[in-house]
Amino acid sequence: MVPFPLTSIVSRAQQLLGEVLTAGELAVDLTAGGGRDTLFLARRVGQEGRVLAFDIQQEALIRSAGLLSDAGLSPVFHRAPPASPLTAGVHLIHDCHSRLENYLDASPSAVIANLGFLPGGDKTRTTLPATTLAALGFALESLAPGGRLAVAVYLGHPGGAEEGGAVEKLFRSLPPRHWQVLRLQVCNCATSPFLLIAEKRS
Repeated sequence: MVPFPLTSIVSRAQQLLGEVLTAGELAVDLTAGGGRDTLFLARRVGQEGRVLAFDIQQEALIRSAGLLSDAGLSPVFHRAPPASPLTAGVHLIHDCHSRLENYLDASPSAVIANLGFLPGGDKTRTTLPATTLAALGFALESLAPGGRLAVAVYLGHPGGAEEGGAVEKLFRSLPPRHWQVLRLQVCNCATSPFLLIAEKRS
């Protein structure tokens, strides 16, 4: 296996989530983007598992669907909360991640988010502190014991530092009795992204 770059935040996030995510479980991608995290989660949970991937941009979901299809998967699209529990497979949800609670019917073992804007897309359309904190708050609340939440925070766009500060404050507030929290960052680049991981103690 070719090692990934030492400073690859996304690869580190996937690695740390992969340690607690197994076949048949539920995983959530709060920011589908180009679909790479969604595909990673889908491969981990297998045919019997479920992945819910959110994005407010149709372009992101189309990109994700293409990547998933190329990998032999058949994602299902949603524009509103389902009337019944979602079946096994990958579900691409055209909705704000702050509405996560309207789609969950079980506790996820892994949740991931890459904040900021869609690479190659409209840089003025970014994740926002209010909706991001709402999504992360419910993700933490609903996470299965032993499960992990991974958030990649990017600082190089307008509002990025504000959002990053708010998210880090949330992670710092988690009581050590119930949570293990880790922060990873490249230390020789002031504007480098950083990764926050929270694991709910069993």
